[in-house]
Amino acid sequence: MKLYKVFKTLNLELKTDDKALTQEVTGVYVSDLLSDVMANAKIGNLWLTLQVHQNIVAVASLKELSGVLLVNNRQPETETIRKANEEGIPILVADRPAFELSGELFNLMDK
Repeated sequence: MKLYKVFKTLNLELKTDDKALTQEVTGVYVSDLLSDVMANAKIGNLWLTLQVHQNIVAVASLKELSGVLLVNNRQPETETIRKANEEGIPILVADRPAFELSGELFNLMDK
């Protein structure tokens, strides 16, 4: 499924350029520990986290993730947005908690 479908269906806020919304989402990984994401996330996963600093962009780029979805209406730092645009990593924001978003994404991925 394309990231654009996730963006539109879940009514998310896009914080970065929209050119990377064409990426394929192969699954979802939920974690707030950068080391956990580096060890376990798979290429193409959409990463759900509450972390907002620019290190999330480095991890997402390293793991070739489809994007980063910030939960609980967390807002990325200015430098995080700048770095994400440079690296082509989309950052999305949702006003809902990770648990709720995980369920919505599970159901969306099933279709």
